[in-house]
Amino acid sequence: MSTLFRGLLVLALLYLFLTGVELLSGGFKVMGKGFVDGLFEGVSNPLGGLFVGLLATVLVQSSSVSTSVIVGLVASGVVGPDDAVPMIMGANLGTTVTNTLASLGHVRRDMEFRRAFAAATIHDFFNILAVAVFLPIELATGYLSTTAEWITERVLGSSGAAFDSPLKAAVKKPAGLVKDVLVDLGAHGNWKGGLMIVIGLACIFVALGYITKNMRLLVADRVEAAINRALGAGSGIVAIVLGMIITIAVQSSSITTSVLVPLAASGVLTLENIYPVTLGANVGTTVTALLASLATGNPAAVTVAIVHTLFNLSGILLFYPIRFLRNLPLRLATGMSNIAAERRSTAIAYALGMFVVVPLLGVLLLR
Repeated sequence: MSTLFRGLLVLALLYLFLTGVELLSGGFKVMGKGFVDGLFEGVSNPLGGLFVGLLATVLVQSSSVSTSVIVGLVASGVVGPDDAVPMIMGANLGTTVTNTLASLGHVRRDMEFRRAFAAATIHDFFNILAVAVFLPIELATGYLSTTAEWITERVLGSSGAAFDSPLKAAVKKPAGLVKDVLVDLGAHGNWKGGLMIVIGLACIFVALGYITKNMRLLVADRVEAAINRALGAGSGIVAIVLGMIITIAVQSSSITTSVLVPLAASGVLTLENIYPVTLGANVGTTVTALLASLATGNPAAVTVAIVHTLFNLSGILLFYPIRFLRNLPLRLATGMSNIAAERRSTAIAYALGMFVVVPLLGVLLLR
């Protein structure tokens, strides 16, 4: 497949993705607030929302998918912006599961596994620390949501009404055609809304999956060389920007961070060099939700998407400039990898506990 054709395919898939977001949002509106409230009971509890976002991202293996769905829920009025913030933070935590699982592929080789597991879990620990700091601050002061609302007002105006988004206008026609077909087939009320949600989710999954696959093929040969060149310059800021750019290009922070794991395992890159690239990937992955929010034409959805970006930027600004704070995730990841290398079962227990048992229990207990 030629590069030009693959690029055009990515644009078509992006259009399908935005259409899926519009269908998802419209489907929840058709279902009615009373029907869907039960699906998200417990989300109003901040910890419950955090665990829902984490578990959802682990299940779909993509924070881009889960944050786009959250944006759609906010646009449809099912989830309020304040309730969505912990869910976004949970999705940010859940996205690290892929590189943690990738590191387990080196479990039979002691030094390789030690380096790979440290490279994977540094992303985990940074996100855990960021949530531990900013979730209480957000609950106490509304720092993230208030700042995001201010930015939304500056960009879209302060009326609070739906805005005329060119992206929403572009996807309105295909979404409308799907609705008309469902009506022609005899689907009405909750059946129509449910089918719109299913079709919307299918569009989001398929589109993001193939966007990621095609972008990886388009840039795969350049990613490792770009990382090595940037890290050779020895600049943390350059590495952060590079991680952000690569993640925006491939539409997946999991790909960016998972590429780093085998490079770390082989000793090509050090943990200190990998660290800033993962931070950039955290910021780059928020672009998908921003695009999805613009397609909804809903200011609250845009605010939630901006919260995602602000959360990751705030974590970098807090932890990275100060040496003591910057070293915390490094020390935690190194300590965990040393323990896991001595007892392999610890690595399995960590992955299951962090990404399955704890969030599942949290969701069940806080509903």
